[in-house]
Amino acid sequence: MMGLMAREEHRTATSTRIRTAQTRGAEAPTPARPATRAWTTRLVVLGIVLTALNLRPAITSLGALLEEVRDGLGMSGSVAGLLTSVPPLCFALFGVTAPRLARRFGPGAVVCAGMAAITAGLLLRPYVGSTAGFLAASALALMGIALSNVLMPVIVKRWFPDRVGSMTGLYSMALALGTASAAAVTVPMTEALGGSWQTGLAVWAGLAALAVLPWIPLVRDRHSDGEHGRGGGAAPVVSAQEKHARVQAPTLRITRSRTAWALAVYFGLQATGAYITMGWMAQIFRDAGVHAGTAGLLLAVTMVMGVPLAFVIPRLATRLPHQGPIVLALGVCGLVGYAGLYLAPVTGSWAWALLLGVSNCSFPLALTMVGMRARTSAGVAQLSGFAQSTGYLISIPGPLLVGVLYQHSGGWGLPIALMAGLMIPQMAVGVLAGRDRTVEDEAAR
Repeated sequence: MMGLMAREEHRTATSTRIRTAQTRGAEAPTPARPATRAWTTRLVVLGIVLTALNLRPAITSLGALLEEVRDGLGMSGSVAGLLTSVPPLCFALFGVTAPRLARRFGPGAVVCAGMAAITAGLLLRPYVGSTAGFLAASALALMGIALSNVLMPVIVKRWFPDRVGSMTGLYSMALALGTASAAAVTVPMTEALGGSWQTGLAVWAGLAALAVLPWIPLVRDRHSDGEHGRGGGAAPVVSAQEKHARVQAPTLRITRSRTAWALAVYFGLQATGAYITMGWMAQIFRDAGVHAGTAGLLLAVTMVMGVPLAFVIPRLATRLPHQGPIVLALGVCGLVGYAGLYLAPVTGSWAWALLLGVSNCSFPLALTMVGMRARTSAGVAQLSGFAQSTGYLISIPGPLLVGVLYQHSGGWGLPIALMAGLMIPQMAVGVLAGRDRTVEDEAAR
């Protein structure tokens, strides 16, 4: 009997030790994982904001000093028009490679490399001393912008699948803030630094260098499922539908989707208007008799309208079953703004700048629709790459054509008529892109 009791006590003690060890083993990592994930999520948010701040200063800082750059490098109006067409050309050529690079190296690594390319391009281009070199260094910076442009909706969808509207709004708001800041402060900052346009352009490389830092810890995170990355950071939370995306993505024929095509054309037409505005609007006001500093401020007003609206519009868009009414409202603002820019460019300059700024919020709306028109991050990656690359290809001739029309007509009547005319098809395809459907369903059919 005593032996039986001893064996029973031994069995009970052993069982207790095993349960205790299992409990400790199960509970030990628990505090670390939420802490790691919270830290990594904050880092991703910081990276998104700093990246967005750097996606337009390379363009709007040049628009503010375009006349000085033309004089310094001996550019004609047509060559300057070519220069303003370089951004959409680079976005089309390099943006299409972003999904493939993201699958190979991970989105964080590609965005980190993109920020480094922006830094190098902005630092080099003012000092190369020739138009060809200026174009080449600009293309390097724009390559980094193109990769990040495409991957931002992908990162938002992966890390914040339940907050696509609010995170897209935050990203778009930071993008608009960076765009407006570069337009507003480039001229006075250039004057404060000695009046050299080279210094005024090169100083923006510092902001780009700062944006490299948050992505460095995420460079080795190549996973798109719920596992931890090789770098030790927490991976995004992913649903079962999302985990199935790797299998579904290669079979998605994005070109079979009418919504994808409508979104690509909408993206292209809004990009045409945006890059014409960023490249030429300050010059339109200067030719009308507005002081260079004031013209830069007017361009900044146009860009800064995107700061509040870029946060509001995506949130509103995600609450509507059809985004067509927002498309139409933004288009009407653009038509009125262009009409005013032609009829009374000086007396109503601030009103036209405000209206065109509202119209330019078609960009965050397009980004939001990219996130809404696909069910998974794999689908968003394909749709984002297709819509942005195709869209930027469509937008290439616009700024160049404006430069040619301006040089040969001697005024801004024909270029402004072109801008207003493009707004009509933009509104039409935007209504089609705003319908409640997904590219996966359309491609499958």
